[in-house]
Amino acid sequence: MNILFDNTYARLPERFFAKQESARVPEPKLVRLNLGLAAKLSLDADWLKSPDGVAMFAGNAIPEGAEPIAQAYAGHQFGGFSPQLGDGRALLLGEVIGADGARYDLQLKGSGRTRFSRGGDGKSALGPVLREYIVSEAMSALGVPTTRALAAVATGEKVMRQEGPLPGGVFTRVAASHIRVGTFQYFLARNDIDGLRVLANYVMVRHYPAAAPAPNPYLALLESVANAQADLIAQWMSLGFIHGVMNTDNTAISGETIDYGPCAFMDAFHPQCVYSSIDSGGRYAWGNQPSIGLWNVTRFAETLLPLLSEDHDEATKLAEAALAGYPERFGGQYAAHFRAKFGLPPEAPVALIQECLGLLDGQGVDFTLFFRHLTRVAGGEDPKTLAVMFSSSEPFEQWFAKWRGEANPARHLAAMRGTNPILIPRNHRVAQAIQNAYVGDFAPFHRLVDALAAPYAEQVEYADLETPPRPEEIVHETFCGT
Repeated sequence: MNILFDNTYARLPERFFAKQESARVPEPKLVRLNLGLAAKLSLDADWLKSPDGVAMFAGNAIPEGAEPIAQAYAGHQFGGFSPQLGDGRALLLGEVIGADGARYDLQLKGSGRTRFSRGGDGKSALGPVLREYIVSEAMSALGVPTTRALAAVATGEKVMRQEGPLPGGVFTRVAASHIRVGTFQYFLARNDIDGLRVLANYVMVRHYPAAAPAPNPYLALLESVANAQADLIAQWMSLGFIHGVMNTDNTAISGETIDYGPCAFMDAFHPQCVYSSIDSGGRYAWGNQPSIGLWNVTRFAETLLPLLSEDHDEATKLAEAALAGYPERFGGQYAAHFRAKFGLPPEAPVALIQECLGLLDGQGVDFTLFFRHLTRVAGGEDPKTLAVMFSSSEPFEQWFAKWRGEANPARHLAAMRGTNPILIPRNHRVAQAIQNAYVGDFAPFHRLVDALAAPYAEQVEYADLETPPRPEEIVHETFCGT
């Protein structure tokens, strides 16, 4: 197959990346191909499913026109700065222009060691491959900006992890780009101002063309990236999503969700909910995500200071003024998403929303299921289905009376149905799919992916996937997989 690559990142100066070959694997087998995404990328699905296509997905063959590179970047990881990270187990094959005219990266994850592997094996176990496939495609169907899954491949080899040898896999990720806040930090750490300028100009052309003609294009770039992060995190939170590892190297400049490691969707609502096994201090808890988003964007602003003005004090003032708009932007988006979830008009008080979230927290009510039933009540269902979710119903009844006074279900029901998913990738279902795959049974994985393709639709055949976990099924920790 002739994939029409147009690799603009590989044409940047060589210090931006390392040219790299992928490692061969013994027995690649295609687990799943995303047919819809393949069509969007104008790729021939029949060829992608062929032995040659599977060899590409496994890293055993590099198609003509691809220029595999490992991208260089730095990053703050849990607040501590590492001046060199980079793609330690991933290769950017190249870029393609989709049927929509947009540019997309094709990247292999788990394709072997690179110059940036830092002692790691560069491989991926099959479990993290399947997790990223499930969750990234679910996020796309939920309407959240995200990287996408094109393919998952089992490699036929074992990789060693803390829990022992595990089946290996390679994930093919599609992204608007893989440029991160950490990419900019890489050049700042080396005092490479020319590199920063080249990178910023490239990002404006690729992602934020409206910034280029602004009086101060780098200030406009900062404002654009800050707005994109505020919008993204507000949408995450309205779905009960916890990224789990919001390091600056996991913050995409494009505003897409990237790097689905120890991510999770909450079951019982709790603002300080954490699932990540490596987040012992709760730095990236659900309720901390807005402030961490601002922290990450502030690190981005620091990298742009040399470009904002030759006068450091003036550059700092410009950056601070741009960052000052983040809280209002986030707050407006957060309120808009939750008003839609509650079926409330734009003028409804945010205090009514916060009061209800306090009740959910205090009584351990399932986040997704509560909004599922609230939507049904707005559509005419008996309110008792909501009341029984609360162990102490009196506080709920008092809140419910206030909600009835503010809400207009007939007018806002469509918005509720479009913002309150029926299905999410619940942690225990993802874990079950992975454990079954480890013994060769991929049926639960495929069923979960199929169901999550329509998360807002009533699907009787997938009703069992709506339910919260039983006590013995609760997932308390999620893992990075590195």
